[in-house]
Amino acid sequence: MLKIAQIGVGYWGPNILRNLVENKRCRVTAAVDLALERRDYVHRLYPAIKVTDSIDDVLQDPETDAIVIATPVASHFDLAMRALEAGKHVLVEKPMARSVAEVEEIGRLADKKKRVAMAGHTFLFNAAVRYVKELIDSGGLGNIRYIYSHRLNLGRIRTDVDALWNFAPHDISIIQYWLNNATPISVVKRGVDFIQKGIDDVVFMNILYPDRIMANIHVSWLDPNKVRSMTVVGSKKMVVYDDVADNKVAIYDKGIDRMAVLGKDMDYDNQRFPAFNYRSGDVLLPKIDFQEPLKVEIDHFIDCIEQGIPCITGIEHAKKVIAILAS
Repeated sequence: MLKIAQIGVGYWGPNILRNLVENKRCRVTAAVDLALERRDYVHRLYPAIKVTDSIDDVLQDPETDAIVIATPVASHFDLAMRALEAGKHVLVEKPMARSVAEVEEIGRLADKKKRVAMAGHTFLFNAAVRYVKELIDSGGLGNIRYIYSHRLNLGRIRTDVDALWNFAPHDISIIQYWLNNATPISVVKRGVDFIQKGIDDVVFMNILYPDRIMANIHVSWLDPNKVRSMTVVGSKKMVVYDDVADNKVAIYDKGIDRMAVLGKDMDYDNQRFPAFNYRSGDVLLPKIDFQEPLKVEIDHFIDCIEQGIPCITGIEHAKKVIAILAS
């Protein structure tokens, strides 16, 4: 049984810890947090787990095989490097680091130590996101024309990162997953800081991919509604993935096609009055078998360690996400 320690039990950390504890393929050896109240919280819920404020306690523990890092972004690189140096596999919450150079350094050390380094892009383990990828890969949507996403809420405002680095890693990682980790041609973004100087509260990002595929991402923590939706427009069909809806995926048999107009000696490519075919068919709400994405993510992490399979959210994926964020 794999023995895993967790560093950081703050905002998202308790969800990770719960899934580690419930997973029968691993055992949690320790939880590390600098805050006494967080250590007390863990001790109350899981009295069998050792709690400590010392990172060295888990780094130097020969019993610990892997470490999950769920701390503020600024500490990710240092902690991942220290864990790898100590011979531990690492699962680092998104984003893996603050620059492509840092991710590459993590990757080189992981290769040298023959250890797994994986980024915690949890949405790639969401059954609805995977369903949409199957639609795209099968050609069911036709040629992908554009994708747009909204990730909005009123709060929770961060002081360590802006709305882009807090929210957009989810959408970027999903788009990269859907487009087979394609390399963008260009990235343009604009954000504004209303509440805290130097920390953007709202950001719009536009990404242009090969084959004229365009993606637009809108993130904000100053919005009246909680929105978590992504739309993919294809030449055959369109799909909406809405993470807060009861039906997570809706497939629309809609589209517009250019029609050839019959006539003698006509220039079909330069018609003065082009004709179009407007399609508006059924809306399909597929039944999707849902498992908690964190559970699937942790199982994948364990598979990567035990079976040596490539990480879906490994170094190459993490590098592309951060390259787009940092553009």
